[in-house]
Amino acid sequence: MTRLNKEKLPVAIIGGGPVGLAAAAHLVKKGEEFILFEAGRQIGASVLEWGHVRMFSPWQYNIDQVAKELLDAEGWSTPNLEDVPNGSELVNDYLVPLSEIPSIKKRMVLNAKIVGVAKHGLDKLKTSDRTKRPFDLYVEVDGETTVYQAKAIIDASGTWKNPNPSLSNGIWTKAEKNLSEHITYGIPDVLGDKGTKYSNKTVMVVGSGHSAINTLLDLAKLKATYKDTKIIWVLRKNHVRDVYGGQENDQLPARGKLGIRIQELVETEAIQILTPFYINQIINNGTKITVEGTLNDTDYTVNHIDEMIVATGFRPDTSFLNEVRISLDPALESVEALAPLIDPNIHSCGTVRPHGEEELRQPEEGFYIVGMKSYGRAPTFLLATGYEQVRSVVAYLTGDFKGAKEVQLILPETGVCNSGANVDCCEIEVAKPQTNSCCVEAKVEVKSSSCCGS
Repeated sequence: MTRLNKEKLPVAIIGGGPVGLAAAAHLVKKGEEFILFEAGRQIGASVLEWGHVRMFSPWQYNIDQVAKELLDAEGWSTPNLEDVPNGSELVNDYLVPLSEIPSIKKRMVLNAKIVGVAKHGLDKLKTSDRTKRPFDLYVEVDGETTVYQAKAIIDASGTWKNPNPSLSNGIWTKAEKNLSEHITYGIPDVLGDKGTKYSNKTVMVVGSGHSAINTLLDLAKLKATYKDTKIIWVLRKNHVRDVYGGQENDQLPARGKLGIRIQELVETEAIQILTPFYINQIINNGTKITVEGTLNDTDYTVNHIDEMIVATGFRPDTSFLNEVRISLDPALESVEALAPLIDPNIHSCGTVRPHGEEELRQPEEGFYIVGMKSYGRAPTFLLATGYEQVRSVVAYLTGDFKGAKEVQLILPETGVCNSGANVDCCEIEVAKPQTNSCCVEAKVEVKSSSCCGS
């Protein structure tokens, strides 16, 4: 076998979304060779699938600072940092110009699906010489498989293409897969094409996060025109008020406003709410869907559903990582060290203590999972967190070990934090991160009125 000089190989980035491109920008600044693989036919392809949705973080939290430096050098017109973009604006006004910078563009491969990653010549079992071997990436490009070598890998492939099913136990069934024409996952453009898919239909929305709330608000707009539209909202919360969030106390006003608007909609009684409702079975009745489950621990069936919108979150795809050594939390499927900070079973903070290369480090030397995928099934990720992750990882990979350990991130508070831990999180000292607190944030002033208020 030919011995490859690992150190002369590039760093491979998997994913051409905001975090993947931020990693590319940082590698450019460090003068490091890299290659970026994007599964879509254009940069930010997954973001464009929710391009109609307005984000709740303004531009100031959505732009990586090193990426901005590169863009400014090209004469980029910076958006108003206080404006809140939608997904399409994030791609067209930021990601596309970033990807067009020559030092990045020449290193991108589009329509490139990663189907396998391994250490060169070794399977997962073999340990001898492992750290000296480069990575092999098996990549399908336009239907042809090519093997690329890399000295390190930054996996920023996200979770968007891997949604959770409707069943409360997380199991995919054949019946649900066969209903793909009538079940949509994530945040569909309900009002697109004049709402013809959902107008005057009985629509069930499953989920309690921001995706579900955005969808419900759009369906309510549709119902104002198409009066026979019936909306059913299925949640697993004990009470619908549990989804209202920080509202006026949220430091991201757009996110707080979502809670206010959904509360107003609930109070109009324009939607039927089933909570806590646990879905056990989906039945295809030809032209209609039947959903069976339990409502308040009693068997309950919903008949005559025309369309379902399942917004129950996403999960990471690790199928192409079977031959590399990774360590994920058994419940969240997140990077293991992040789990105590983001576990929704413990707390509901929308922020997490800043972290970097050390926490993201995997047993396979030189392999990192970053961005939304690093959070596994947890839903509270912000782009600014991903930008800090890749800044630290790139610093480490290029020998800047001091820079890798620095914290360069300030995140907004959600205005609400529920904790099951026996901790007085309202007594946190300013700028002192704590790993056992429900609101742990270095360099963020935590006020008692906004941390543990509910």
